[in-house]
Amino acid sequence: MIQEFKAFLMKGNVMDLAVGIIIGAAFTAIVNSLVGDLIDPIIGLVMAGVNFSDMFIDLSGTNPASLAAAKEAGAAVFAYGAFITAIINFVIIGFVVFMLVKMMNKMMAKKEEAPAAPAGPSEVDLLKDILAALKK
Repeated sequence: MIQEFKAFLMKGNVMDLAVGIIIGAAFTAIVNSLVGDLIDPIIGLVMAGVNFSDMFIDLSGTNPASLAAAKEAGAAVFAYGAFITAIINFVIIGFVVFMLVKMMNKMMAKKEEAPAAPAGPSEVDLLKDILAALKK
């Protein structure tokens, strides 16, 4: 049973999946930083200082000053700003994955385009040569 489990773990697909998950987690951290630290402030600046991460609707009636204060007090909040940030993250990740797939497809197409074999004499030319040799 242990040998089967070891063989399962050492299959190429399992290792590829593990590498993909690790790279995906690191990539997610980068995208979250890109959105939270760079894109959200720019969009907020364009939208007159709106900060997505602090956008919420207080459902408890306590009127907290910020989302962090509301969560700390245990107030019921509808944090739609976090949802907007998640949508921006999704669009960025989708675009980057699209560009990676597009680049890989282009590289694969170049790899498949093997150089054409040098053009030799056509079938008609060969038949003419055979006919000439037979006439001699």
